[in-house]
Parts: sequence; C-alpha cells; structure tokens
Amino acid sequence: MAETNGVMMQYFHWYNPGDGSLWKQLAESAADLAKIGVTSLWLPPAYKGTGGGMDVGYGVYDLFDLGEFDQKGSVRTKYGTKAEYLHAIKTAQKAGIRIYADAVFNHKLGADEEEEAEATPFHPEDRNAVVGEYQKIKAWTHFTFPGRGDKYSSMKWHWWHFDAIDHNVYNSDENAIYLLKGKEFDRNIDLEKGNFDYLMGCDLDMDNPEVTGELKYWGEWYIDTTGVDGFRFDAVKHVSADFFLEWLEHVRNHAQRDIFAVGEYWSYEVEALHYFITVTNGKVTLFDAPLHYNFHLASKSGNNYDLRQIFDNTLVQHQPTLAVTLVDNHDSQPLQSLESVVEAWFKPLAYALILLRREGYPCIFYADYYGAHYKDYGNDGNEYEIWLDSHKWILDKFLFARQTYAYGEQYDYFDHANTIGWTRLGDEEHPGGMAVVLSNGSDGSKYMEVGQPNRTYIDITEHISEPITSNDEGWADFRCHAGSVSVWVPQESV
Repeated sequence: MAETNGVMMQYFHWYNPGDGSLWKQLAESAADLAKIGVTSLWLPPAYKGTGGGMDVGYGVYDLFDLGEFDQKGSVRTKYGTKAEYLHAIKTAQKAGIRIYADAVFNHKLGADEEEEAEATPFHPEDRNAVVGEYQKIKAWTHFTFPGRGDKYSSMKWHWWHFDAIDHNVYNSDENAIYLLKGKEFDRNIDLEKGNFDYLMGCDLDMDNPEVTGELKYWGEWYIDTTGVDGFRFDAVKHVSADFFLEWLEHVRNHAQRDIFAVGEYWSYEVEALHYFITVTNGKVTLFDAPLHYNFHLASKSGNNYDLRQIFDNTLVQHQPTLAVTLVDNHDSQPLQSLESVVEAWFKPLAYALILLRREGYPCIFYADYYGAHYKDYGNDGNEYEIWLDSHKWILDKFLFARQTYAYGEQYDYFDHANTIGWTRLGDEEHPGGMAVVLSNGSDGSKYMEVGQPNRTYIDITEHISEPITSNDEGWADFRCHAGSVSVWVPQESV
C-alpha cells in the first residue's frame, strides 16, 4: 500500500495533444506536483501503438519501442521519445514521486503481415454461441517489427500466440469473433457476454508459454530500462486473473524490491472485484469502479440522491487497503468508451470524499486538475465540443488539508440524506483536527466533534467566510452551502 496520505495522479487523458509534449511537460511539472502533495503518477502506455505518434497507447503494437524506432509512421509516441520518457521518470523520482507504468497485456494491434489459420466464428455478444463452420481464415497476426528488428527481443508473433481475432480477410463483412484452432477462451475472467476474454485486436493466449515467457521477460527489461516503481494493469477482467499474480511475483523477484500494482477491473459489480482480489491473493489493488459509478449517479440525481449511500457496494467500503479511489478517468470522460460523467458541480464533493478520508488510495484525474478542451464524435455520429473545468484551485486546497490535517481518528456523521460530514481528530505530529461537511441539497450544517475545545476553525475552500469556534467539549456546528463542500481547519495554522 502507498505511504500515509499518498495521492496518485493519472497524468494524462484521452485527448492530450498528439504533439509529443507530455514527457517534457511532466519533467517541468514534477517538482510542483510533489510540492502540492502528489506522491505517485500513473503514466499512459509509453510504447508504440498501431496509431504511431497519435496512439493513446492502448492499441499496442510493440512493447519494446518506447519512442526509439521508426515504426507506424513515427519514431516518437504520442507523448514523446524514449529519452524524454526516461528523463521525465528520473526527474519525478528525484522530486519524491513514484512512477507507475501502464501495462497492456490483453491484446496487440497493427500486425505487419497476414497469415492463414483455421478458426470457429462466435457471436460477438455471446461468446458461448457458435455462428458458423470451423473454417480457413486469413488474419493480420504476424508481428515482425521491421523498424526494431531483434533489438531487445527476437520474438516474432504468429497466429498461434493468440486465442482469437475479430477480422477475417476472406470474409471481411462478417461480424464475428474467431476462436483460433486448438484454443479456448480463458477462465477466471469476467462473464459479461458469456465470456469476456476477447476484447479487441489479436487476443494474447496466456496458456502459451512463449507468450507468458515473453511478457515476463519484457517486465524484467522494462524495470531495468525505466526504473519505474509500479504498474497499472489494463483491462484485467479480460485476462485470466492468475496471470497477473504470476507476472507480478516474477518481476518483483527480478527487481528485488516492492513493485506496486493496480488493476483496471471496470465493473460496477463489487463481487467481481472481490473475486479478482481473492484469485490474486490481495497482491493487486483495484480501481474502485463502483465508487465512480456512485459519484456519476449522485451527480446526475441532485438532491434526490441519498448521500448516506455514497459508499454502498464499493470496494473502499469493504477492502479499503486494496481500493484505489477515483472520480473520473480517460475511459469515463465524455465521448469515450465507458462514458459516465461526474457532473462538474459534484466533482469537488467527490474529491473531498476520496482525498479527505482515511480509507482508500485516491487518484486525481489529469483533466479534472488541469481542465480539458477537445472535439470528437459521439455514438450518434455527431461531432461534439467538450470543455472540462479545471478544479485545480480547490484540489490544491484539499491536497493541503490532506497533507496537514487528515490524520488520526475519523468520526462519520452520515445521518442525513442530503448533508453528510466527518471529522479527523489529528495526531501528535498533525494536531488540530479537521471537519468536512457537504450537501447535495440546500445549505447544510452538521454538529460534529473535532476534539479541540474552544478552537476557531475557518473554511479553507473560502465558500463560507465567517469562522466557527468549538465549544468546551470540542464540538461545533459546521456549515456548508447548497450543493457544495466546506473544509474546516484550525484558523491559526493556515
């Protein structure tokens, strides 16, 4: 688990400019991020995707090309060159920030040559339903990496390294998932669509020792090359859960140090997350997708949402030490595949709920911190222009409060549908305490204990200007405005 009051930031969003500037920007921002209380950064996939210099990174082509080889129309990736990436990592680590790399093990895209194989077509929406004869197909499954050659690895990929693909050159109109000869869909994966092993592209066969051997070797190479402190695993619900435990233990043994890991298991069914944690022996933390969904729902429902239920059926409620809490990410942002927007008015409330409480390892989203502006097409075929507000000002206030006051006992006052609050009593090194109160309805107040008698508190969000003084027993009536959050800290310490 992360250090006390650690904070992760997802240092990218889907629509970062494709101008190769992100690694340089990170090197310039690292010291400032460390200063405000960010202790780790999850960086986007740093290797070459099928979209070359414009690929967000999830269309994985060559895991060994970190912006070094002329492949897919560019040397650099969307975020910069290998040299810039390595420099950014070192700069951030020097500032005291841990770096987590994004590992995409589920699929490959952008093969260099076609191959013939035999396969059985299955229905895309029901992976247990065969929709045609076992047949000869032609598919893009041969990866030769002509730009890199044999540097770092001599393995070339063929159809037998994959379970399934979704495009047959001989019958390009058919919408099917082709299970390749002698293969079966993985077990220990999500059961959506009957079996959610197949997601996209060429689906890696985790029963093939050449495949798992190459991925373990890549893990050794990546740690030795970059010196990262951990990994974020993409799309873990589509890969047999035991593989991640096996891979992580292998890489930790090689590195001879602790390597942090967080998985993206995007399901709102918390039981599915518990199952993954059981299979991986609690060695891999998970993003709390059900909590994100609660935030999404609360933001859409206004004062009809019962805030007492905001943590119901979430990972942080049941397994707080294994939950990476988040408000939004690159998949849930507007016009993306898992779009489930948390409305701007609710963002400060949601961030207070992850940054100022004891449970969970909070992750701030780049676009929520810096803001974002982009255009893209929706599922309806229309183009939309999106503006995402920057919440930097209030997030900096929350981060200051987290660093300075969010310690010691936590008392919850979740006893009203529209106004909830909690206090942190502080500890010897961080005295003074803190009170947080938020409302999704009208102006609210909460009579709460801060453990500090006759002490004056001010709202560091500056929403409320009048101070509040606790009574002889260390209690006070802490207030917030309608649809807002206030964070009360000792006046003399700010």
